[in-house]
Amino acid sequence: MIRRQFQFACLSLLLAASAHAQTAYPNKPIRLIVPFPPGGGTDILSRLVANKLTEVSKWTVIPDNRGGAGGTIGIAEAVKAAPTGYEMVMGQKDNLVVAPWLYKGLSYNPTTDLVPVAHVAYTPVVIVTAANSKYKTLADVVAAAKAAPDSITYGSPGNGTTIHLAGEILKTTAGIQIRHVPYKGSNPAMMDALAGNIDLMVSSVPSAIGQIKSGKLRALAVTSAQRSSSLPDVPTVAESGYKGFDVSTWYGLFMPAAAPKDAVARVHDEVNRLLATPEMVAAIQAQGAEPKAMSADAFAQLLKTDYLQWRDIVRNSGATVE
Repeated sequence: MIRRQFQFACLSLLLAASAHAQTAYPNKPIRLIVPFPPGGGTDILSRLVANKLTEVSKWTVIPDNRGGAGGTIGIAEAVKAAPTGYEMVMGQKDNLVVAPWLYKGLSYNPTTDLVPVAHVAYTPVVIVTAANSKYKTLADVVAAAKAAPDSITYGSPGNGTTIHLAGEILKTTAGIQIRHVPYKGSNPAMMDALAGNIDLMVSSVPSAIGQIKSGKLRALAVTSAQRSSSLPDVPTVAESGYKGFDVSTWYGLFMPAAAPKDAVARVHDEVNRLLATPEMVAAIQAQGAEPKAMSADAFAQLLKTDYLQWRDIVRNSGATVE
């Protein structure tokens, strides 16, 4: 009798363990929505995270590009996705804390419709021009713009991005008029900058660093308070005569607000574990970004703080998107 009870108990434990193994998260592919087209900074970092989770953690993470409208289309799709833990999005300052104050009637509120999962990296914005351009420094651009207002064009990955706002804030700070040309992502803007169809491009460092390193683009300035570790020879806008100028962007993973807490915690822990490895640090820095892990609470607070701070920045810049 005792032996039979013992055998039954062991069988029960084995069945419970088997059921847990079958339901343990994740037990199927995770879709990672990338809210910009292939080739840009967001796409590069998204695929790096997806590949590392697949390679190191043995998960299956599938990037899915849903670009357009400054990244807001992809974010809106993530908000509407089933909150199962198998749908997440690579959000950034552009579409989460800038776009809501630029676009009228945006369908989501990032502070209530999404849950921050894991902060991944941050990066300054870089102002570039073609290698054969007549502009050798930011001072050259400012002087030319003052001599002939509205004659200089600058491209960005789209309206409502931090990158777009960096250009608008520079216009206000330097007292110049240059004309914004929005694109549907960094790659088409890059092609026109290389071809000389636009005078300047304002870009994330990951999107532009390859062309800068190859000598096809000239970096005039970065917009962060400190120089980029990936471009140490490129001066900041502040060093170029505009004290206090500081615009950078961050990237992080988000899920729909009702996503299971255990799935959120699992992805958070796994991404932070990857960010602590020298291989992941080197891979992110090679793309021109700076890896930065933080707690879920700290990431949520960053979102809320930036969301309110950029309301005033956008209003003061005078920038709007119809």
